[in-house]
Amino acid sequence: LRAGKGLSLCPLSQPCPAPPVPAVLKKRLVKLVVNFLFYFRTDEAEPIGALLLEHCKITKEEENVFSISFIEEPERKYCFECATEEQCQEWVEALRRASYEFLRRSLIFYRNEIQKMTGKVSESLQGPAQVSLMALGASRG
Repeated sequence: LRAGKGLSLCPLSQPCPAPPVPAVLKKRLVKLVVNFLFYFRTDEAEPIGALLLEHCKITKEEENVFSISFIEEPERKYCFECATEEQCQEWVEALRRASYEFLRRSLIFYRNEIQKMTGKVSESLQGPAQVSLMALGASRG
């Protein structure tokens, strides 16, 4: 997915209406980089903000509309309107795959698969805290 696919950004405190009132709707270009969603004014090269896709929920709302809400701030919701339903589905799937929770679940899944196949845990697939604890535990004994 590229920046400039025609998404519109609209932070709301209520469920997304279809589509948001034009006075509230803000046209933004967006760019997904790993688990950050950067948003830009249409005439500027530098982002004006970013959403960290951590502890968030990506919800398909109505036709051509999806939202991002955060567990820590459920009253704050960002609604996005796409040009087509197909484009909307692409964004929803890409954002779900980019979320911290998805990446974490994938890491755990692959670590378990490697452990099943090899009988040992790969240090390269462990989080930094786990590797540090293992190193500390080894030096004690």
